[in-house]
Amino acid sequence: VQLQASGGGLVQAGGSKRLSCAASGRTFSTYAMGWFRQAPGKEREFVASINYSGTRLDYANSVKGRFTISRDNAKSTVYLQMNSLKPEDTAVYYCAAKRTLYNIPGYRMEYDYWGQGTLVTVSS
Repeated sequence: VQLQASGGGLVQAGGSKRLSCAASGRTFSTYAMGWFRQAPGKEREFVASINYSGTRLDYANSVKGRFTISRDNAKSTVYLQMNSLKPEDTAVYYCAAKRTLYNIPGYRMEYDYWGQGTLVTVSS
């Protein structure tokens, strides 16, 4: 599967942004999806994940209550709605996919496919 992330850009602190990740192929509904981010000089970190059916959502503590992950299997797309953005949310955001029907926590999953990343910059 190929993943194409989009929606990044510049936003002021306190603002919102929605990222999208479109997947190729006809089996999107069998994939768990995740969002990760990598800030300058830091390691990549887990942000959020959603299982194949959308019934299990996992979030990093740093974004819980501010970010929402969702998916539209008919459009083969996963979204990350980001609200109340902070300068420390500045990073390149990557989407990832793993074909699995198991209910594995997203932060423990080894993803097989990665998108190219989209840069989100939050100004103070």
